[in-house]
Amino acid sequence: MKILVINCGSSSIKYKLYDMSTRNVIAAGGMERIGLDDPILKFKNADGQSKVVNAPISNHEEGINFILRTLTDAENGAIKSFGEIDAVGHRVVHGGKSTHSVIVTPEVISNLEDYSELAPLHNPAALKGYLAIKKNLPEVKQVFVYDTAFHQTMPDYAYTYALPYDICEKYKIRRYGFHGTSHRFVSQRAAEFLNWDITTKKIITCHIGNGASITAIDGGKVVDTSMGLTPLEGLVMGTRSGDVDPSIVTFLMDHMGISAQEMADILNKKSGIQGMSGVSSDMREIDKAVSEGNERAALALNVYCYRIRKYIGAYTFAMGGVDAIIFTAGVGENCDKMRRMIFSGLQPLGIVLDEEKNRHRGFERIISTDDSAVQIIIIPTNEEYMIARDTYEIVHDQMVGIQP
Repeated sequence: MKILVINCGSSSIKYKLYDMSTRNVIAAGGMERIGLDDPILKFKNADGQSKVVNAPISNHEEGINFILRTLTDAENGAIKSFGEIDAVGHRVVHGGKSTHSVIVTPEVISNLEDYSELAPLHNPAALKGYLAIKKNLPEVKQVFVYDTAFHQTMPDYAYTYALPYDICEKYKIRRYGFHGTSHRFVSQRAAEFLNWDITTKKIITCHIGNGASITAIDGGKVVDTSMGLTPLEGLVMGTRSGDVDPSIVTFLMDHMGISAQEMADILNKKSGIQGMSGVSSDMREIDKAVSEGNERAALALNVYCYRIRKYIGAYTFAMGGVDAIIFTAGVGENCDKMRRMIFSGLQPLGIVLDEEKNRHRGFERIISTDDSAVQIIIIPTNEEYMIARDTYEIVHDQMVGIQP
């Protein structure tokens, strides 16, 4: 069975085509700058060669059409016809209270639209991707895989905000959490890697990229996570502020004379590492600036690492202990300096980083010492594979029927 995975952003489309019989990726690429100047498609052709093609694409439907034509192109394609695509899985950022991936139905579309206000850049884009596939492949089953679903096992005291209850009910205000597909993959993969029964373990997963979140997983189920109603809450990120005193919002709006949208832009797009350092949101550039004596960059890095360390400590005590701490995503997998700074303050919990092992990056590895009370592990994330696997399992079960 061949599964096409689609991830639509506000002006981008990423895709991977999997052969689930071998788990191999047989095609992959991404379209950037949709609706903007000079849109391009970057992909690998059937021979594994990287290519870049200019594509005058003005919307997501045209983008999906172009990707499908590329997949079946005589020179560059990986398949001969659309008929080889058995199902399509979509990454959907906000699924509300949905607890699992689902085949798309009118009711599922309605649910997606209900929560689009909380993910205005991503949910509408995912819907456009779904509709474009449906137009081209009307008989093919499509599945929504929600970033929020894995977190819906949180107890009510973890997801409830201390606001008037009726207001929260009316406007669906609660902590939902994000990056759930990544947290689910790396926690399950870590258990396999360590030959553990995940139902008996307490795990903290750290998805540290330009967007970042930490999740506490007890017995395979999420009990807390750092992101909230939106992806803004929690850790300091590339351009997002993370946790701030809510009164800062009204204070700045009053004193700067700015709108709610302008304030949201400051918190989401002009804060975080970039806002504090004045250098960049890219950790590589921050590291370079620190080595050159840039004090603001050094402060930004210290704030960034301190917030991660604080959440790890809090979740350790919230669960009554921890067996493993996992780092994943671009920064988490590759920035040894950041990991060293974080764990330099956690020795009292019996967590000891191995300096030599920590220098390795980008592949599965235990980086704690042999006598550490807690395993520290790098697990590269693979959200696309999780989407493909969910899609395969759901569609396959529906095709063959579930045996009683």
